[in-house]
This record gives sequence, structure tokens and C-alpha cells, in this order.
Amino acid sequence: MLLTINVGNTHTVLGLFDGEEIVEHWRISTDPSRTADEMAVLLQGLMGMHPLLGAELSDGIEGIAIAATVPSVLHELREVTRRYYGDVPAVLVGPGVKTGVPILTDNPKEVGSDRVVNAVAAAELYGGPAIVVDFGTATTYEAVTARGEYAGGAIAPGIEISVEALGVKGAMLRKVELVRPRSVIGKNTVEAMQSGIVFGYVGQVDGVVARMRRELVGPDGDPSDVTVIATGGLAPVVLPDSREIDEHEPWLTLIGLRLVYERNVSRR
Repeated sequence: MLLTINVGNTHTVLGLFDGEEIVEHWRISTDPSRTADEMAVLLQGLMGMHPLLGAELSDGIEGIAIAATVPSVLHELREVTRRYYGDVPAVLVGPGVKTGVPILTDNPKEVGSDRVVNAVAAAELYGGPAIVVDFGTATTYEAVTARGEYAGGAIAPGIEISVEALGVKGAMLRKVELVRPRSVIGKNTVEAMQSGIVFGYVGQVDGVVARMRRELVGPDGDPSDVTVIATGGLAPVVLPDSREIDEHEPWLTLIGLRLVYERNVSRR
């Protein structure tokens, strides 16, 4: 079994793979103050009763793949793999790790590991050209060329950040539930805020994706040749109304981690 861990700014998503199939997954809050020992206890609680794993923390785990955007959490996860998973091969995505995807940015080392892993999975599952839209704390857009290269992307504030900002900065406004309202024209303050947030964000996503599509294929290409994949916990908020998103793969990042693990461990 392969344990994959994607550490985001707000949530950490864990997935358990049996071969190419994801057989279990968990979502927990990301806590930069959590120690390696606390993480080990948490992992034991999540996985201890799974029928495919044993009673001990490392029982049944044959490999670990980690992508983390929070440096302090990454440091503690290194300690977890060292102390509690001893002889289990572990791949922590970062500079020097083989991904199979060339990074065509000004400074490849500054590209977040989760963004690179998304590009790896998109290129493998859908080919290029492709665009990945990952709906998390930030909404990130990753552009993959027809040759499977990471061309670059865009980063925008996430949907929940927009909700919180309205509630904090608006004197007469408050935080509202992030759901699709019954109509674009809100009949009360809550619905008006939901309309602006949800439909406004759909407009942003479709606008950025449409521009990226044209840049990826060039003036003589067909933008419809670009596959657009949505992932991330907040993707379902946008999916019903987006005209540009073609595919929804909620486990894209975890699949990318599996692929990166396989491309590195096979060399050992």
C-alpha cells in the first residue's frame, strides 16, 4: 500500500493506494504547530482500524509520497517518516526529485510541489495541452503544453478567502454559507453575497481558463484541444456553472504523488 500526503495551507489530504486504485482517503486540518509525534498519533488513529493495514503504524505501508506547501509541516513529516516508518521508502517532492515534467518557469525551484504534481497527473491522465484548476486556499491554474511540459500558471485568492474578506471588511456584511443561490439576482443580503461570490468566481475561472487556452495553442491552434481539469475541495462550488471545465478529478494531486513515487522508487 502506498500512503500519499498532500499538505495544503488549510487542509491536508491523505490517500491510500492499492496499486493504481485509491482505496481510502482522509481530510484533516493543517496545523503548523503539530509535532512529528502528534502527527504519528493522528495517522495511527486514521489508519489503525483499516482492514488492509495492520495494528502498527507502518504495517501494510510499502511506500510514502509527500507534497507540502507549509515548510514547518514538511519538516515534521520528514521526522515522522524517519522515526515511525524506518525502512519504508519515502519520496518528498521537491528540487532533485524526478517528476518527468520539465518546468519552463523563470525559477523552477519556487514552483509549489503540489502544482508540479498536478501537472504530472494531468499530463499522464489526459495528455497535453491541458490546464489544471485547483480549488483550495488559493485557486491555482497550471498550464501543461502539448509536450507535457509545465509552462507556468496563475494564482488567485481562493473562494473561502473571498467569503471571509467580505465578512471582515464589510461593515453591514457577515460570513455566509458557500452555496449556490437560487438566482443571480439576490432577494436578500445573504443571497446577494452568495451570488457575487459563486457566480463572480465562475466568471473569473472561465475568463482565466479561456485566456490560457488561447495562449497554449497559439494564434493558429484550436482552444478546444486543451483539456481543463478541476480538482480541490472547493471545485464542486464552481463545476455546475463553469463553461470551460471539461473534467473533474478530485484525487488528481494524490494520483500525481503516486506517479512521482513510482518514477523515483523504481530507480532504487
